[in-house]
Amino acid sequence: MMNPYLAEFLGTTLLISFGNGVVANVLLEKSKGNNSGWIVISFGWAIAVFVGVFTVASASGAHLNPAVSVCLALAGKFSWSLVPGYIAAQVAGAYMGSIFVWLLYFQHFAESKDQAAKLAVFCTGPAIRSPFFNLLTETIASAIFLLAILLIIAPTNSLGALDALPVALLVLGVGLSLGGPTGYAINPARDFGPRLAHATLPIAGKGSSDWGYAWVPIIGPLLGAVIAALVFKML
Repeated sequence: MMNPYLAEFLGTTLLISFGNGVVANVLLEKSKGNNSGWIVISFGWAIAVFVGVFTVASASGAHLNPAVSVCLALAGKFSWSLVPGYIAAQVAGAYMGSIFVWLLYFQHFAESKDQAAKLAVFCTGPAIRSPFFNLLTETIASAIFLLAILLIIAPTNSLGALDALPVALLVLGVGLSLGGPTGYAINPARDFGPRLAHATLPIAGKGSSDWGYAWVPIIGPLLGAVIAALVFKML
């Protein structure tokens, strides 16, 4: 059995490699998928979650998201003693996945002139910048996402890799329906690790890492975790 912290690191690395990889494919110049749009990004992130979850679910539960770990702990389904190690592994995995995306699209970063697009490959940003509504969006989207996770009933007989499909479809639905205002981080590690990578990697022609917005995709999902856990207990 794989060490659960290593599993969270590996699963989150895969999550970001596929998830941020599809964003790079869509946004960076001279990529084969350039300008293919939001539908492609949403499906790519769903596949990213599917791959990350089925790869490590048996070892760690495949949280891959600090908000999931905190929510499960608040709901009494996960030990608080494991939360710090899980979060550290998730952030480290998100950083590593970002390195892979940077290397894979190295030449395309050099070809692209749009600094905002380069940042968007790594982390989220609002379509309309408004701290209150951006935070509200991330909180509500995360609460819905996490409550749905808590209410998903595992099949009596395992379907193998297909056990990960409900969560992948849930992420697809969040992206298509709720993701427009902020880019649906719903995961502090998914945003912070890659944003840190953007700030520290020698990316050609990069601009600001927009740390002034970075608190929103951290606080919002954690607030959503609290709300989802409280609602779950009430139900």
